[in-house]
Amino acid sequence: MLDKELMKILACPKCKGKVEYNDAKDGLVCTACKLEYPIRDDIPVMLIDEARSLSGN
Repeated sequence: MLDKELMKILACPKCKGKVEYNDAKDGLVCTACKLEYPIRDDIPVMLIDEARSLSGN
């Protein structure tokens, strides 16, 4: 898991909103944008192009 201080400053690169862990704790979710950003080797990949859509579209 990521450091609590890091989690406080991480934001969705698309809307600048808050991100939270997904259920599996292997990604960060922005509920406003319905995007999930992966965590690889304990490093969050906060790139819009790498995000997975959660909207089903």
